Amino acid sequence: MEPISIVLVMLLAVVLSGVLSRMLPWALPLPLVQIAFGALIALVTDVNIELNPEIFFLLFLPPLLFLDGWRIPKDGLFRDIGTILELALGLVAFTVIGVGLFIHWLIPSMPIAVAFALAAVLAPTDPIAVSAIAARVPIPKRLMHILEGEALLNDASGLVCLRFAIAAALTGTFSAGNAALTFLWLALGGLAIGIAVAWAITRAKGWVSERYGNDPGSFILISLLIPFAAYLAAEHVHCSGILAAVAAGFTMSFVEKPSQGAAVSRIRRDVVWDMVQFAANGAIFVLLGEQLPGIFQGAVDTVQLTGHHEPWWLGIYVLAITALLASARFVWVWVSLRFTTFRAKRKGQPTVRPNWRIIAATSLAGAKGAITLAGILTLPLALSDGTDFPARDLAICLAAGVIIVSLIAASLGLPLLLKNLDLPPEHEDEAHDAARTRAAEAAIRAVEQAQHNLADGRVDADLYAQAGLRVMAYYRQRIDTIAFGGNASPEDAASAQRLRDIERELFRVGIGAEREEILFLGRRQDIHNETMQKLIREADLMEARLALR
Repeated sequence: MEPISIVLVMLLAVVLSGVLSRMLPWALPLPLVQIAFGALIALVTDVNIELNPEIFFLLFLPPLLFLDGWRIPKDGLFRDIGTILELALGLVAFTVIGVGLFIHWLIPSMPIAVAFALAAVLAPTDPIAVSAIAARVPIPKRLMHILEGEALLNDASGLVCLRFAIAAALTGTFSAGNAALTFLWLALGGLAIGIAVAWAITRAKGWVSERYGNDPGSFILISLLIPFAAYLAAEHVHCSGILAAVAAGFTMSFVEKPSQGAAVSRIRRDVVWDMVQFAANGAIFVLLGEQLPGIFQGAVDTVQLTGHHEPWWLGIYVLAITALLASARFVWVWVSLRFTTFRAKRKGQPTVRPNWRIIAATSLAGAKGAITLAGILTLPLALSDGTDFPARDLAICLAAGVIIVSLIAASLGLPLLLKNLDLPPEHEDEAHDAARTRAAEAAIRAVEQAQHNLADGRVDADLYAQAGLRVMAYYRQRIDTIAFGGNASPEDAASAQRLRDIERELFRVGIGAEREEILFLGRRQDIHNETMQKLIREADLMEARLALR
């Protein structure tokens, strides 16, 4: 099948899997449905995709990791940076050593270097898989922020460990000193390049926009190209392109000014990025499913490498490795939280004993995905002397099996662990209301000043006064509504919230009728087509604004 046809089939599978996931009576995670669609495509068609890991990394990972770094809540990331680094660095090293030794003990025919390579690609959690599971499972926000931060940072540490394990398998030697220096170069260089690329491009874009205007198409396209520029620049100097893409997205959220680009351009950009995220996430899991039949086709031959003759031994290995990975995460998180609590007590800070269900949920949430698949496929085909790379097919089979089992375990286990779990109250609503109040007060001051400056000495100053009063009345109404809900009794606050819900619903009804009437007038050619599209866009933006209230 030609490449263009393959791309179209994959995108169609992404769309159909989304529809089927919503139609199913039980809450089956979308990634599993997409993997099943990919496997079905491989079984019933002649699609035979040779997945090149380098192309896979370049095509999918930079934009998705850039977007995660861009949109991840920065306050949650900085608040729990210690915990995130312990998971992203310490847990990866702990997993590579412990699981690598276990795999070699479980399968003696697999060389120790290959076992460490397999453990290295199984150590990182996948940010795409974590986000996909979170869409269907009510994970606590703080835990989700920690998991997202871990998934963004542990890819580099896991892939660096993989690189050294492959080098040890090829040469038979390993140097801890060289490994540490190389890791520092990969990590620090990738972070520096990502920050520099995003800062330079954003500044240049702002300079051009201020002097020569802004084109929405260019505004959106530049944001799409930044992650690829950061990734390729880092890889060119042999640094971590993954960390460069993450750092570029993280930097974008700080250096980009709201004044750069019109509001409509930013709205359109968000829509484009949402589409890219949906299509790329889905395509990754569809491709994973498409690869599975070919991976498991040689299971009967592969399992003979372990000294057994039944293919179901592969299932035992997969379950044992997955259980050990979850156990290692549980132990590491438990010890880490105990150590954090101990340090807080030493400083006299209040402490809360972590619930074991939260620790277990953190263990199950370490799902594997695209990073693991692409990483294991980078194993070379042959050694330096030309002989076949030992146990390569077996390592790929085990990695694919762990991906599937970890996704199923997270999808089924997380709802049970988090059901009816008492969690500390979140204070985001209060902060949200306070921010809206301060924003409205700033708007009133700005309108008053602008009204005075614009009307000064004009013959139509009364019109400016009337317009200013109307605008400021809108903002004062917002402040009064927030103040009433914040100072009222619980019963009055509930009534105020109910009133806002009813108001929102009636607005939706009105906007729907407004759209229908505009379409009716457009079809009768009572208004021009451009006018019809403009009025419908205004109604759509109003409805979108209601959804954010």
